[in-house]
Amino acid sequence: MSIQFQHPFQDSQFEIFDWYPKFQSCQRYFLDHAQFSGPVQAVAALVNILLPFQKPSPPSPTPTRSAPPPATSARATGAVPGPQVSLVPYIRRLVVTGFDSPAVLHGFFGDDWHQGIGAVHETERRNFLFAAKSDSWLGVKSHYDMADGQTVPFLRPLQHVTEEEIRGAESNWSEWLAMQDWMLGPRAPHDVSEGRVRVKSERD
Repeated sequence: MSIQFQHPFQDSQFEIFDWYPKFQSCQRYFLDHAQFSGPVQAVAALVNILLPFQKPSPPSPTPTRSAPPPATSARATGAVPGPQVSLVPYIRRLVVTGFDSPAVLHGFFGDDWHQGIGAVHETERRNFLFAAKSDSWLGVKSHYDMADGQTVPFLRPLQHVTEEEIRGAESNWSEWLAMQDWMLGPRAPHDVSEGRVRVKSERD
């Protein structure tokens, strides 16, 4: 059975079960290959974000006698989980520093980057537009700063923007402002409910 998944900041639909293996491929490539390559390490150093292998390992939990043994171990079933690393912080950092070109994304996430993290990349570009419209430069920078000294060294305006991308962001921004005014469901403005673009002023 196929399930249609709707992105919160994107009009297009895609098959989630077709997408997920591609996303996993991007994770594996990033963990197994990209983080150990010189070019990726250079970009990560410039934009001040630690790669997974550079982060200190968390201390191992002390076993307790009261903890019941698992009914079935992952190793016994052959499903040994790999390290779980979110790719979103890296995509966000590349977007706000202007390093989210196709070549760089390919270097970080491999051949399946477009199908695997392309939708996340588009959403984070739109989020960056929304952040710039919502707050000051200092506020936006603070939002994208990370812990452990991984502050954003610089912000660059969104790169390689298309008219279609701007129109899509305008439409979603109008929907968000309607949400702030509780203009939802039967109260939704006609142009928003019909999917037409209307750039609503914050003073409206």
